[in-house]
Parts: sequence; C-alpha cells; structure tokens
Amino acid sequence: MAKKILVTGGTGFIGSHTTVELQNAGYDVVIIDNLSNSNIEVLDGIEKITGIRPAFVQGDCTDIATLRKLFDENPGIDGIINFAASKAVGESVEKPIMYYRNNLNILLNLLDLMPVYGVKGFVFSSSCTVYGEPDENPITESAPTKKATSPYGATKQMSEDIIADVIKSGSPIKAILLRYFNPIGAHPTAEIGELPNGVPQNLVPYLTQTAIGIRKELSVFGNDYDTPDGSCIRDFINIVDLAKAHVKALERMLENKSEEKLEVFNIGTGEGLSVLQLIDAFQRATGVEVPHKIVGRRAGDIEKIWADPKRANEVLGWKAQETIEDTMLSAWNWQKKLRERGIM
Repeated sequence: MAKKILVTGGTGFIGSHTTVELQNAGYDVVIIDNLSNSNIEVLDGIEKITGIRPAFVQGDCTDIATLRKLFDENPGIDGIINFAASKAVGESVEKPIMYYRNNLNILLNLLDLMPVYGVKGFVFSSSCTVYGEPDENPITESAPTKKATSPYGATKQMSEDIIADVIKSGSPIKAILLRYFNPIGAHPTAEIGELPNGVPQNLVPYLTQTAIGIRKELSVFGNDYDTPDGSCIRDFINIVDLAKAHVKALERMLENKSEEKLEVFNIGTGEGLSVLQLIDAFQRATGVEVPHKIVGRRAGDIEKIWADPKRANEVLGWKAQETIEDTMLSAWNWQKKLRERGIM
C-alpha cells in the first residue's frame, strides 16, 4: 500500500513541484493550503503531469482544529513535508509579527499532532538564511548559524531549534531539515511554476514578468557589494531538482536508512551566481532582453552565499542536475504559458 504524505502549502511553488515528484515516486499525497499565495488551478497542472489529482483541503495550518479534522478524515499519514509559511525577506522586515505568528504557529501545531496521529517523518522546508552572512563559501552544514538578517530568516532558525528540542524531548518522530538555497524555474511541461499573488517578491517571476512586458523594469538591489560585478551572489537551484530532494529525505526516514532522529542537508548546486549573471543567463537562454536598473541595497539581503552540497550528494543520494540556462528557459516557458491562458 502506498505511503500517505501530507504536504502543507502544497499548491505553492515548491509544494506543487514536490507533490508531482512524490506522486511520480508512488506516494499518496494529501495537500492542505489556504491559497493565500497560490491558486487552486495548480491542482489541474499536477493532475495533467502525473495523471493523479491529489486530495486537497483548503484550510489554514495555524488553526489546530482544521488540522485535527484533516488527520481524522485522512487516517494513516506516514510523513509531513511542511512548506506552509510566509516567505519573502523584504516583506518580513515590514511585517515581522505576521511572519512570527504564521510560521511558528504552523510548525507548533504540526509537531503537536504528529505523535497523536502516529506520523513518523517530518521534512522541514528550511533555508540558507539560517547561516546569516557566512564567513566563507561554499558553506557546509557544520557552519555556525548566525543572527538572522530578517524576521523570515529568524523564523527558520527558531523552527529548527524547536524541531531539535521536540526530538530531544523524546517525541517518537524523525525529522530532516532541508536548508535550501534559491529555488527557481518551472516544471519542463510548463503546467506548473511560480505564480505569486500580486507583485512578485522573488527575483525570477519578477524577471520573467518584466521580460514579457507586465513590469516596466527589474530592480537590482545594489551593485556595490564585494562581488565580481557588485551584485549579490546566490546559489540558484532548479525547482524540480529541489523537489526530488524531498522525496529522498522522506525515503531516508520512512525506510529507516539512518539511525539519526534529526539530520540537516544543504540543498544547492554548489555554484554561486550573481543577480546580474542570472539576468544574463536568462537573456542567453531565451534571446529576450530584460530591462533592469541598479537601485540601492535592500534591507535583510545577504551579500554572497552558496552551498557545499557534498553531504546531500553522498549521504542523501541527491544531486542537482539541471543547467542554469535550461532552468531559466523553463521559467520563460511557464511565463509564456500563463500569457496563453490569459492569466498574465
């Protein structure tokens, strides 16, 4: 019988792609999402790709009664992948209370209910922001975590500490923290991709919307950083590659491939790319110009960070596969599909 997995925030960008990979791997998926930053039509895209429509509950994970009802109506959930969270660095600086209330309450509710309903494995959607401004790159899992540069990053640090404390207390669960770097791109079918509500907070959807004429120009936040071209450097990872890491993490826990109750993995490519280099990669891959301008630095941004993914490669058995050009082309194909569908 197929193992049943709860994906919180499953109609979002990372959640939808992970649902596809879970279903392709034979898992039975239940999604809960309040649709605050996603669209119900994502379920159609998932079904077109996999031939399976996942079970869906529209609800808010900050409401523990909603979660209890979900577990009662979907017995036998083996694992949870938690994507449900507010996630924009800039917005978190402006709305810290919203970020702390939402992100931490969701986590606490899930950890509270897991032992009650016999859920064994928990994959947490963490972030390289827990490292703060690193002393050196590439960065390994043993690097110290530093004071977060944004409330968003602080919620990730606090969440990791909470999970560790719950496991230390003797809770009968296993957890894997996936510290991802910067997910971009879309599914190669262009059936699902990144579609935030309103003005995008993330770089690539803003870039593609600029390229297609929805936005006037893309702002590059700073060109005076200590990097070769002055713009921030990140480790940009293909969204499908990232989704596959979650499947590997679940397998590791549910098939008892490790005795460890808590493990941490960096999920990145191992290569740093500047914002200006990313724009150039898009233009090379698509032949489309992206109007952009340099503006001042943005509060909460880290200067440069990229992963050492060796542990994920060797221990988890996962490795990033897609090129940056193919990834940017997938993002552009998704944007064009949205235009064809009259969405934007």
